Amino acid sequence: MSRPVLRVVHEPVNTIDLAAAERAAGEFLTALGVGLDDEHLHATPGRMARAYAELFTPRPFDLTTFPNDEGYDELVLARRIPLRSVCEHHLLPFVGVAHVGYLPGERILGLSKLARVVEHFSRRPQVQERLTKQVADWLAEHLQPQGVGVVIEAEHTCMTLRGVQATGTTTVTSTLLGTLREDARSRQEFLSLTGIAP
Repeated sequence: MSRPVLRVVHEPVNTIDLAAAERAAGEFLTALGVGLDDEHLHATPGRMARAYAELFTPRPFDLTTFPNDEGYDELVLARRIPLRSVCEHHLLPFVGVAHVGYLPGERILGLSKLARVVEHFSRRPQVQERLTKQVADWLAEHLQPQGVGVVIEAEHTCMTLRGVQATGTTTVTSTLLGTLREDARSRQEFLSLTGIAP
């Protein structure tokens, strides 16, 4: 009986100094004219520090793959995986969904791991284009499928709450690798199933 392959995925450990982050957050708010003497705001710097520490810390997970004993060669797609990250240019959130699919090779992936990979790369200051490619490249390297497709749709608060204030605008990015890039029918099937293309 074939056993699953497990790889524990860890991010390099960055030292987090919550006390220093809290002091810096307090100075930042004070510099912007936000008084911290009010009872409602007094603990805000600490909450800010803890919130950003959480946003920037990916959780380790086991990448579980299984032998593709049945030779399944059709598309596996997880649609509308919730996504949240922080724009590296303004440190404002962007939120949306990721559609992640692959054409299996010799191994198949535990389905929850598609969402885990998205979360893994979202937990750091990001740009959507890089995030899309990192998810696709990581799956291609670790799973070695016939093809990988990633589409991300997200609303960036750095665009909707400031600057142009284009409320409701969604940004769509995609990365297609292997058969999903090279074969027009496979590419169309993937994009159609994500809802991006008719």
